[in-house]
Order: sequence, then C-alpha cells, then structure tokens
Amino acid sequence: MTKVLRRLALQTQGLARKPAFSKGLQGTLQAIEHLGYVQIDTISVIERAHHHILWSRVPDYQPSYLNELVANKQVFEYWYHAAAYLPMRDYRFALPAMEDVRNNKNRYYNGTDPSLLKSILARIEQHGPTRLRDIEKQNENTGDWWNMGPSRRAFERLFMQGDIMICAREGMEKVFDLRERCLPDNIDLSMPSVEEYAKYLFENTMKAHGIFTKKQLLHLKTGKPIRDAMQAIIDTKLRSGEIESIQNKNHPDTYHHIENKAASLRFQNTVKVLSPFDNVLIHRDRLNALFGFDYKLECYVPPAKRQYGYFTLPVLFGDRFVARIDCKAHRKLKQLEVISLHLENGQLASSNNEMPGFMPKLIAELERFAKFNNCDSIKYPSASFAI
Repeated sequence: MTKVLRRLALQTQGLARKPAFSKGLQGTLQAIEHLGYVQIDTISVIERAHHHILWSRVPDYQPSYLNELVANKQVFEYWYHAAAYLPMRDYRFALPAMEDVRNNKNRYYNGTDPSLLKSILARIEQHGPTRLRDIEKQNENTGDWWNMGPSRRAFERLFMQGDIMICAREGMEKVFDLRERCLPDNIDLSMPSVEEYAKYLFENTMKAHGIFTKKQLLHLKTGKPIRDAMQAIIDTKLRSGEIESIQNKNHPDTYHHIENKAASLRFQNTVKVLSPFDNVLIHRDRLNALFGFDYKLECYVPPAKRQYGYFTLPVLFGDRFVARIDCKAHRKLKQLEVISLHLENGQLASSNNEMPGFMPKLIAELERFAKFNNCDSIKYPSASFAI
C-alpha cells in the first residue's frame, strides 16, 4: 500500500516520469498554480530554492520567468508558511494575514511610527518602483530616518499589510511598488470567511499532494474556528466520496483524493536532485511516514554536529528517496562541486547491486543540474565516483 501511496504522491506533485507541465513561461505558471505556492529562500550555495523547485518540474525552466510572471500580474509574493510565490488568482486569501498585521495582531510588526509609513508610501507614489538601497544611497549623508533600523521594519510592515508589493527582484534584492500598480484589474478583494479560507487550504493541499494529513491541512494555522471549519470540510468530502481515509496505523489522520486512483502508476527509475525546500519534502512527518525518509537541513546546525553536510539535497530514485548529496556551485570557476554523497543504505559500493542503474543516472542528472547552475564542469569527491 505504501508504494502505491508514494507513487500517487509524487505524481500529484509533478515529479513522476513524464513532465506534468508545459514548457517555459506557461509551464512555470501552471506549476505555481498547481502547487499553490513555491517557497523563496536566500541560500545561494547552489541556485536558489524557488528556481530549483520549478526547474525540477518545468521543462526548459529559466530563472527570468518569475520576474516575467510578476510583471504580467499572474503571480505575487507574500507569506504562505514562509515567503513564497503564489498564484495571483489566490490573492484574496492573503487578505486575512494582511489584516492581522494592519490591526496589530502580529506582534513582530507592532510599534512602527505611522508617520514613517505615510512618508514611505508618499515617496514610492512619487518615485515609482523603489529598492531600499535606492533610498539609503540617496540619503546616506542626510542623517534622516531612511538610514535607521525602523525604516526597514516599516517597509516590511507595509509589505505584510498589503500596502506595497514586490514588483520585481534583481537577484534577491526586492523592488517595491504600490499595491494598486501591481494588481490586475477587477481582482477580487473581498475578505474570505473562515469557511472560504479553510476550503482554500483544503483544495490547495488536495490538488497539490493527493495524499495529505489533517496536520498538513492546518499547518501553522491556529484557533478553534479554522479547526472546526476544516473538520466540517473533511467530513463533507468523506461523505461525498471525494476523499477517503487511509486505514493504516502508519498513516493516522491521512486522506486520499479518489480521482488519483485512475492515474497511471507506471514509474521508471529516473533520478531527481531536489531542493531541501521542495513542496514534496516540506511536511517532514508526512515525508517520513510515506517515504521512510528522515530528512533534516543541516545548514542551521553547528558544523561539528552535521551528519551529512551544510546543504544536502535529497535524491529521488523512482519512488524512493535513496540518498543525500551535498553540492556547491563555484560560480567564478563555473564548476559544480560534489562534496559528498550519502546513500540511505550507507553503502556506495553496493549501489549498483541494490539499485541497478542508479549511479549512471545520478551522473546524468548532476550534469543537467550543473548546467542549471551555470557550471561547465563537475568536481567529484573521488576519481571512482563518476565511473
């Protein structure tokens, strides 16, 4: 049963044998709309997570596509469970979080000077798209409030409460503009009810994952109203037969979208090197239950306590996570360094016996991965690695 669940989960995530999305810009939009969000991360040891996640799914993906989709007003940046790109069609479901910040229900953004907020908005209205660096450079010798810590917090608050939006990124540097200049015409700005918001969370999760847990549906969401609303949706979907409960002690409070039963489960043992922030990995309890893969990102762990490496990437082989590989892109040298490879069975020498064809397919994937990172060569940890 678990093998079937693994394959359904991967197929629903767009990680099966055949590409689930079109090529190029249109495929990138399809992927974001299907996944519901793509997490943004600043770590740049290799190409950043948001690009990596999309490259893993979209044929011929290019990092420039995200700026294009933002400029076309088809996606936007905001907070999901972390900073993320989201489909513009879902903008109204970010409104409750924005309203909480505006009403000082988010303590992190409290205490900002209202006059400072007004001054920033007036400046952006007058000068158009603005980077913090533009303002700081212009005012570096004036000693005014633009150079002070509160100005950065004010920018963050204006963004989080929805008055300004990120209209582009130059690398990881944000460019802000007024909300009304960034939103498409006739977008729905009505505040969703608790029931509507719960339905949005449920539909997003079911569509993107196919197999999901109650904990996953309510990830980082607190309060009795949202819990009750979600339980009502689950009960309704169970009665209608749209979902069914998985009767397995290893998968408590886990549900399966019935439509996925008709999906093809023919898998080839292809290799994919995934981002640590990939959507299929982000719910660690589910990952462990479905795949038996106990994964931890160790860049936040002191070096002496790391078991696998600073930024180990999960390696998917067919329907199993079989390894962790630590890589670094040396951009000036245009070289991808493979620092280490750890197989889940711990035996690299036996990999061709236990996983036929794995190493040649891994090498081919690393060559593709190197090109994605704008590297012309690969440095392996030993001469025997690539044989």
